[in-house]
Amino acid sequence: MTDLPIAPLDVEGWSCPVPLRHTDRIVLGHGGGGVLSGELIEHLFLPALGDETNAEMRDSAVLGLPCGGRLAFTTDSYVVSPLFFPGGCIGDLAVNGTVNDLAMSGAQPLALSAAFILEEGLETATLGRVAQALGDAARAAGVRIVTGDTKVVDRGKADQLFINTAGVGLVPDGVDIRPDRATPGDVVLVSGLIGEHGVAIMSLREGIEFGTTLTSDTAPLHGLVADLLAAVPDVHVLRDPTRGGVAGSLSEIAEVAGAGIEVEESALPVPEAVAAACGFLGLDPMHVANEGKLVAIVPGEHADAALAALRAHPLGAQAAVIGTVTDQHPGILVARSPLGAGRVVSRPMGEQLPRIC
Repeated sequence: MTDLPIAPLDVEGWSCPVPLRHTDRIVLGHGGGGVLSGELIEHLFLPALGDETNAEMRDSAVLGLPCGGRLAFTTDSYVVSPLFFPGGCIGDLAVNGTVNDLAMSGAQPLALSAAFILEEGLETATLGRVAQALGDAARAAGVRIVTGDTKVVDRGKADQLFINTAGVGLVPDGVDIRPDRATPGDVVLVSGLIGEHGVAIMSLREGIEFGTTLTSDTAPLHGLVADLLAAVPDVHVLRDPTRGGVAGSLSEIAEVAGAGIEVEESALPVPEAVAAACGFLGLDPMHVANEGKLVAIVPGEHADAALAALRAHPLGAQAAVIGTVTDQHPGILVARSPLGAGRVVSRPMGEQLPRIC
């Protein structure tokens, strides 16, 4: 028998249009800000939209203007359940979350839009409370709601109401905040206690009490960011650790920057009630969502100035240095115990608690 020649495989022509873990159905985890969300964006949305400039996956896009200067632009949607929770509601959460996405590019917010998707049968009093909270939050943040939209869907087609927002802000000259700027030798800070929002929502939704009333930390952070930039103009990275928590944010930054990040577990500012809740439920506080905190990565020589600037602001009074950027284990987040043992902290696959924002 004569051996037949085998032609070389032409793998360049191969394609898999949607190589997702769940190819036929969307699951809640796809909206959780973890690995599933990243895969959905990378393998479905980015190829379809054809814009490789979005590959950095920042909280907001920074656009140069023909007349000079730079504009930050962001959009977000809010589907939190329940609508009202200790410390806030879907209305103020929508404003603060959008303002914070702009602030994580160093921008000062100028204006927001607000679109409401309402379910038939929603009580107008409930909608009025949400709208009032949204307006109050915008006034407190010093930002205007300049346009909006309202749609109503059939009963049972939505969970009372959803809110979509967009926001624009101005980025000051000289500010260059990007996840790929994380550099070995940099220091990692967090602006305050972590895990409060996620546990507040969880305790209310599941009817679990932990001996104290936990409230959401939802707050606008642009003032805190402005003070930080005034003290340390060369901030390398900012991120608000919402879905996926501090671990999700730092893991993503490590991947984009191609650098390792090490966090000292003993330095993490975890409230006692959050630690107790997470211990009871088997959760890692680093994975629990926040809505009024930021993670900052700054050059090591400016760490003291950055910490002092954060602590001088009411929203950063409990700021802490929690880790460093290293040239070891590039692309990986490692948490070190008080005894020095390290464990790899991965991005969550989905979301431990869906619909927290």
